[in-house]
Parts: sequence; C-alpha cells; structure tokens
Amino acid sequence: MREPVNRTILLLDIERFSRRDDVVQVVLRRTLNKIVDQTLEAAGVEATQQYREDRGDGLIVLLSGDVAKTVLLRSLLTAVPDLLHEHNQLASDSAQMRLRIVLAAGEVAHDPHAGTTGGLVGHDLNQACRLLDADVLRSALAARQDEHCVLAVSAPVYEGVVRHGHRGVRPELFRQADVTVKDGVLPAWIHRGAAADRTPAPVTTPDPEPASGRAQASEPAGAPAPPAGNRTSAAAPSSAPRERSAGAVFHLGGNPVIHGSLVGGDQYGVSGGQVTGDVVLGGTRTEDGTGRGSQS
Repeated sequence: MREPVNRTILLLDIERFSRRDDVVQVVLRRTLNKIVDQTLEAAGVEATQQYREDRGDGLIVLLSGDVAKTVLLRSLLTAVPDLLHEHNQLASDSAQMRLRIVLAAGEVAHDPHAGTTGGLVGHDLNQACRLLDADVLRSALAARQDEHCVLAVSAPVYEGVVRHGHRGVRPELFRQADVTVKDGVLPAWIHRGAAADRTPAPVTTPDPEPASGRAQASEPAGAPAPPAGNRTSAAAPSSAPRERSAGAVFHLGGNPVIHGSLVGGDQYGVSGGQVTGDVVLGGTRTEDGTGRGSQS
C-alpha cells in the first residue's frame, strides 16, 4: 500500500439515480462527468492534479494539495448550479438531475490491485462518504425543490477555509449540522443555497406629513372642504346633510386665505382691503340673496 497523502475530497451523488431506467442513467452519468469537467476547469484544476473514481450514481474526485480550496469552493457554489440549471432546462422530466455534494479533506492512500479499479483507503474518505449519504443532507436537498444541488463541507474545510470569509465564500450562509455515524457524531456545515439571498427587501412607508401652517401648493383652488365650524376629525363622519360649499377657508394664523368665498354686500379692494356687509364662508346662499352658514 502506498503512503497516505493529504487530498481534497470532492464527492458527488445523483439524487434518485436508481429509479431511472438504464438509458436515462447513461445520460445522467455522462452529464455528471461533463459538469465536473467544466467545474474543475473553471477552478483551474489540471488533469494531473486530479484522480476520479466512478461510483455508479456518483463520483469520487481527489485533488492535489496545491489546488486552492477557496477557488474550488467558489466554482462549486457558482458553476455547478448554473450547469445543472442549463441541463434541466432542456432535459425531460425523467432526465432531470439534482446533486448532493460534499467537500472534505484528509489523508487518503491508494492501494490498487491488478485487474481491478479503485483501491482508495482512508478514514477521512470514509467519513466524507457517510456525510454524503446522511439523512440530513438528503433532507436538505428534498426541501429545496426549486434548486439543483446542496453542498456540505467537513469540519476541516469549514475551520480551515470557510469560516475565514475568503472572497466569494460567506461563512454566514453555512449552518452547522451534526451527523450521527457508526462511531459517533460527525460535524458538518451545509450551505443554505440560493434561498438565503431571497429575503425580501424592506418596504419603506413614508411617514405622514405633519400639519403645516400653510396650504399645500398642489391643492387645487376651490377644492371642497369641511365647514369651518365642524373640523374635529377628518375620519369622523358627519350626521348633518352635506351642502355644496361656496369655498374653502384655511385660517391658521396670520391673514386668512380664502378660495372661492361667497360675499354678500359691498366689498372694497381685493387684497389687504376692507370688506363691508355680510361675509359667508363655507356656506350657501339662500333664495333672498343672504348668506347662511358659518361666519369668521
């Protein structure tokens, strides 16, 4: 057996793979390999820096220690969802593909034998495979019906990379989940997915404009208003019959502002002059020509 070396461990598994017929399984396997090719290429991983092992419904990918995990994480969080989205847009219902993904790290040895494939050995690899098969990860993907994948990272990856908040890696979007395995509890961190960025923006409601000591400039001249002697509350309905108002008066200190006033009798001047006779504001004129209503 060769000496174990530290590897970045990338595991991928196709959801509900065994429920598809043979023809669809072949299509899914080819698509998965294509997605991994493009994802690793986006992360700058060379062919000599990787080892792949086919697991039927998924892949084991071991990456050399000189591949930056931060770059790989960014690629997994962006390229994989986009590539899956493109596939699922064109694929039939039976060929839709969703993935569970685990990114871990640890010591792995390779013990190949003539005439056989595979031969990977390592406790860290075993733990990563248990995480990939954990119910908590399956449930997380099942709960995201509008997403195409779910990603979990092991404790070494979280502690060494994620929690430091490198560019494109946001630790607040990972939630811790304890996975019960044969020999104890395995800590893991599951990415919350695209749903984390869908929080609705707060709706800002403008505060009611405070009462002003002057009339609004945008209010049309001659607009009807409550009678001057009955302005207790705008929301309280009046029991008295409504009559057509002769005009609106706004008198909040200083000279009154009169829109469409009704004046009976002689009047002299227009602004700042003297008015004699009866002045009726906010009332109606009677048949004999006199005013009826409130006076100010």
